[in-house]
Order: sequence, then C-alpha cells, then structure tokens
Amino acid sequence: MKKNFYLIPELNRMSQEEIRRYQEKKLTRQLSYCYNASEFYRQKFDGIGAKPEDIRTMEDLRKLPIFMVKDDERKSAEDSLKQQGHPFGLHLCAPVEDLYLTGTTSGTTGTPTFSYTFTEKDINFVGRHLGHRLSLAGIGKGDRVVFFFALGIYATTMTLWGLRHLGALPIDIDARAGTDLLLQFIELTRPTYLACTPSLAEFLVQKAPKVLNKSVGEFGLKGLLTTGEVGIALPEIKNRLENAYGCRAWDYWSPCGNCMGISCDSDEYYGLHAVSPDVCTSYDDLVDPITKEPVDSDVDGAVGEMVITSLEREAAPAIKYAYGDVVEISTGQCPACGFKGKRARLIGRADDMLIVKGVNVYPVAVKDIVCGFGPAVTGEMRVVLSEPPPRVVPPLRLKIEHGKSIGRSELPDLEKRIVTALHDKIKIRPEIEFVEPGTLPKETRKTPIFEKQYEQT
Repeated sequence: MKKNFYLIPELNRMSQEEIRRYQEKKLTRQLSYCYNASEFYRQKFDGIGAKPEDIRTMEDLRKLPIFMVKDDERKSAEDSLKQQGHPFGLHLCAPVEDLYLTGTTSGTTGTPTFSYTFTEKDINFVGRHLGHRLSLAGIGKGDRVVFFFALGIYATTMTLWGLRHLGALPIDIDARAGTDLLLQFIELTRPTYLACTPSLAEFLVQKAPKVLNKSVGEFGLKGLLTTGEVGIALPEIKNRLENAYGCRAWDYWSPCGNCMGISCDSDEYYGLHAVSPDVCTSYDDLVDPITKEPVDSDVDGAVGEMVITSLEREAAPAIKYAYGDVVEISTGQCPACGFKGKRARLIGRADDMLIVKGVNVYPVAVKDIVCGFGPAVTGEMRVVLSEPPPRVVPPLRLKIEHGKSIGRSELPDLEKRIVTALHDKIKIRPEIEFVEPGTLPKETRKTPIFEKQYEQT
C-alpha cells in the first residue's frame, strides 16, 4: 500500500489529532445542514433538546442517542411515500428533482430501502473516495476489473463509479447471470483484477478447470478484491485464495458509501484501514450492539456496533445511524504498511449475534476457529437454527464440511478437537454434523451462514 493513504493531500500531512479536528469542523456543517433541510432530523434533535451547534466534538457526537436503525429507515421511506410521493425517506435533505443516482439495499432482511441515494455532487465526492481506496490495491488507468455482484438497482453498482474515476474499465457482470458466463467473460476480456465475494472466489477455484480447462492462477490477475462477507480476515481463506490465484487478495467495504476501508498489501491480515476520514465518523463512534450505550472507540481493541454519521452528503446523509456492523478497532500503527489511522476487523452483524446460555456468539468467530482445522475441514459451515434467533437452546448445532482426505473413522476425533477449541475460546460446546465436501452450496451473492430450519416447516 502506498504512503498517500488519504485522497485529500493535506490529510496525509496531519497527525491523527489534527485529522480529528478536521472531521469536527465538517461535522458541525453537516449537522446544521441536516437540521435545516429535513423535518425528520429536526424532530430528532428537538426531541432530545439539542441543536446542531451543541455538537462541536466527536465526544459530543458520541453522547447523542441513536437516531436511526434499519427499521426506522424503512418507516421513514413508507412515510415519505405516503406524504410526499417518493420512497427516499423523510430524512432526504435534497430536493427530489436534484437526485442523480439511487440504489437499494438487497432487501434480504425486509423491504429494500433506497439507502444509496445521491445528488451529482454526492456521487462525485463518494466516487472519488471509492476510487482512491481501490487505488491502494494498485488499480489505475488501463486496468480492467471484472466486477461480479448483483447489479441493477443494487448498491454494489456504486463502486463502478470509483473504478471509472481511476481510469480503470469495469467489466460488470450481474451475479444472477451465473458463474459460467462470468468465466467466459474472464477468458474474453483478460482482466487484471476480479471483484467478488470471497466465497464466490473460492468456488471459482473449483469451477474454472471444468468450464475453461484452466486454473484461476492462469488468469494472470494482479489482485483479487473481496467484499460482502468475512473472508480473507480468516487466515485459512486468505492463504487459500492467494495461493490459488497467485496474487494478493484485498478486503474492502463501504456500506451505504460510508466506512470506506481496505486491507493492505501484507501476508497477514491487519484489518480494514480507515482511509477516508473526511467521509464519515463510523470508525470513531461505536455502541454496544445490545444496549446501544456508547463504547470508547479510541481504545485499542474496542468492540462495538458502528454508528454512521456522514460528514459531506447532500441527498440522504446518515446521522447517528446504527447500521448493524460489529467491529473490533485497532488504534496502533499497522505493522505491515505503517498506516497510523484506525483499522477495523469485522466481527459480524448485530442481527447475526446468537445468545447461547448467556454467551454472546458471533458466527464469524465460530467460522474463524473451524477454519483453523483445515485441511481436515473445507471451511464451509452452517449454523443450524430450529428457532428464530438470537436465543438458542443449547447445544448450538453446526454443519461442517470435512476435508476430502478425512475418513469417517477420523471424524469423532476431529469433532472432539473442534468442540474443545470452541469451548476454550468462546465458551460453547456445539453439536456437530459433518457433511461431505461440496454439500453446502456457495451462492453467487452472499453465502449464508445460517440454515434456518424454522422457515422450512
């Protein structure tokens, strides 16, 4: 990763404290804009007896209660449709006629929301930052990037603007077209980068020889860009992908055009580097995922749910939006690239958290431990739920694919070792069902971590 970590040149010359002051100046302007432009936000501030000018520091912002969660956004959209004839929510701050681009969430957990709604100024601002983040993975003018996600009206389309800002050529293929078509396009276009979910990247390792009669290592990629799932944060997955493709795998994300982060060029994974501090406050504002009480995000190792507050957005700024991503923050300098800002390791989604005998369990933590037993396991697993979460009547049930070289006589010992590791590290003793390699399907979108049997009855 190059040393100009930030898009704005002066930020690269600032200390972390100076960057904080820079953020706070932008924060004051953004909050005043939202208060004046949106009845929704005006009611939120008035309801707690505060004015935007009262919020001068990051500490002041952290003391504010949560203004919005996903259900609030859905309700805001329903109300705006009834009252104003548009689905963009009462928290919309710009006139509807000034909207330039919109995209929805996937709607996998409810009615889709138009969270990705931008004016022309917004998309140019966000697009430049999205592009800069990907430039830290080496992407530049002349690169061809096969981009394989659900497209159309969905949010992933937004990243294409960032690639175009770099002068790179996006070769965007809708994931719903299937992997055979994807592989044919890779063969035809000879891309330099591939962007997809980590589980899809793993699936292509098996699929490419069958469709193209060649390995993924023969694609000659300069890099693999993964997002949408916790993947290369797990050492087994990172090593497996980099060895198969013969290039570096980068982790990147930007939920709702915020929280922009990317991992660095390192054999080890050191988290998502917060390379756009002038976009939002997400890495600086955490809450407990259950109580929603503030968590001190300036402490190394702090764990909490990110709260998004935009710093420069016209159309649909997020103010104190608890979006559901639970992270662990690192505040020290990155050992690999020297980045001095905050880094985040995604632990899971707040709505994925399970409670087993009073213990909070994130499926990602379970998968991390299970993957450590490779190649005795493939790394594919599901948490089997017979009742709706979060509470689980013990034991927690897991389906785990065993490795190809493991015989049935070896499974009892493997189960004992996995159960012991899970108990030692996260205090659970699961019930394990081993299944044959390839039994648990990978999806072209996000591969699910849960098998919800209660929805099948």
